[in-house]
Amino acid sequence: MKKNLNWCTRAARAGRMLLVAGCLGIVASAAFADEPGGGRQPPGFYRQQLGSLQIVALSDGTHPFPIDTVFRDVSKEAIRRDLDREFLEPPVQGSINAFLIDTGSKRILVDTGAGVLYGDCCGKLLANLRAAGYEPGQIDEVLLTHLHKDHVGGLVSNGRMTFPNATVRVNEIDAKYWLDPDGKAQAPAFLASFFDAAAASVAPYVAAGRFSTFRGEATLAPGIRAVPMPGHTPGHTAYLIESGNAGLLAWGDIVHVAAIQLQDTGATVQYDTDADAARRTRRDTLARVAGKRYLVGAAHIAFPGLGHLRKDGERYDWVPVNYDETPLQ
Repeated sequence: MKKNLNWCTRAARAGRMLLVAGCLGIVASAAFADEPGGGRQPPGFYRQQLGSLQIVALSDGTHPFPIDTVFRDVSKEAIRRDLDREFLEPPVQGSINAFLIDTGSKRILVDTGAGVLYGDCCGKLLANLRAAGYEPGQIDEVLLTHLHKDHVGGLVSNGRMTFPNATVRVNEIDAKYWLDPDGKAQAPAFLASFFDAAAASVAPYVAAGRFSTFRGEATLAPGIRAVPMPGHTPGHTAYLIESGNAGLLAWGDIVHVAAIQLQDTGATVQYDTDADAARRTRRDTLARVAGKRYLVGAAHIAFPGLGHLRKDGERYDWVPVNYDETPLQ
């Protein structure tokens, strides 16, 4: 193992890219050899072509989602039934996904995962970004769907900007709510740490002049438009990415647990700032996505969180993208 690594180091210094590529396989094989029959999953990234754009789904990890205590408006019996239908049982591992949009000239990241804010389960986005061939300094913009911990935590590493060349952008309403000390004082006590995390995560970008807000359905880049979807948070926002005839909606937290909320679209969670608004937004969004046959980038549906919706009466089926090994454009 050590001999192979030394050889790889010499190849890297010599700039021999093909040799370096071969090294990755050697190192990965050695790593798995050290953990026979066990170890972690391989790197969590998945590329998807969208017209002339490349979308890269990035996993920040999974965490045990406390379904029994977080869901509202749905009985424990219904939860057990819906999970059993999907061959699941609590605690369900909830995915935390982010999505990179590579336009060829810009690299735009939608959400950043939880970073260290959820403990050892997560904070894998940066490693997976690098595994996909990108460095943090190559990210030009970060678009946040909202300022909850599991979407902003990856913005900072050891108190510094993880993406030093990026401008962070978020809906003005969400920024005013989560960055206002008065809002924290009036919010439920269990959300207090969410306000602290939001402020700490964006602080380095604010200080560097790399934080900005937008209003409503703003066009943020060619083919990328903000779509307000309030309820989960006051300024919760999805991003519609279009290229040619193809469209992808990175919808943030419209759905937390697909097994439950695609069956019972009225099921809300305690983290919803306005449960009624969240319910209306979810129903409107699901109908729109299914009707337009948009590709969805879902923050909390099983990685890679890319798929379509198929309407079935009052319910919806999640249809994951077909795995494709074909080289992208």
